[in-house]
Amino acid sequence: MPTAVLVDGAYFIKRFRKIEPGNAFNAERAADLVHRWAIAHLSDKAIIRCNGSAHEQQRRYRKELYRIFFYDCPPLDTKQHNPITKKLVDFSRSREAIFRKELHARLRSKRKLALRLGHLSKDVKWTIKPAKITDLLKGKIQIADLTENDVSIDTRQKGVDMRIGVDVASLSFKQQVDQIVLVAGDADFVPAAKMARREGVDFILDPMWQSIPDGLMEHIDGLRSTCPKPSPRIAAS
Repeated sequence: MPTAVLVDGAYFIKRFRKIEPGNAFNAERAADLVHRWAIAHLSDKAIIRCNGSAHEQQRRYRKELYRIFFYDCPPLDTKQHNPITKKLVDFSRSREAIFRKELHARLRSKRKLALRLGHLSKDVKWTIKPAKITDLLKGKIQIADLTENDVSIDTRQKGVDMRIGVDVASLSFKQQVDQIVLVAGDADFVPAAKMARREGVDFILDPMWQSIPDGLMEHIDGLRSTCPKPSPRIAAS
């Protein structure tokens, strides 16, 4: 039976930008790597014994791909007033919006890849960037010292986790796959993973080299990252 690869889009983009910071807004590169790193999960090594002897050989084998699922949300495309300068900001023209739209368009053209889109919460708020909050708390700056670049818009995705859970359940109960690879990094997937494992599905987590809590290992069948490992300097930045 084949393998399905499920990719949490927001998580992938965050890690992709850690691995290749120079391509942070290169949608073509990001789309290609979604597909390439997902396909890499289909290749593995098998250890075989020759006539029961202690001599072992390694043989590569390749699993069949059921489909790659990429979960994300359309970008913010509204106009909001910056709380510091009161200037009107058109987020539909931001680098992030342009990147996200192109990425989604390119992913739609990829072979055996399904794009699953949720939506952004209507509760959109401005927030002070973490570094500036720290400076405020330490008394290094005052509220009056904040500039338009010290604040950012805070958006929340809706429906993404639900879609991942529904697809895991559907793939498992319908016995469409015998292995699911999830590219993600938090514990929100644990209930879905436990359900899939009860149905006999081999559940692999790919955190893209991000460390995970020790207790998370008991809820998966394996841990494997196929992307390049970020250098310690970049990963710590």
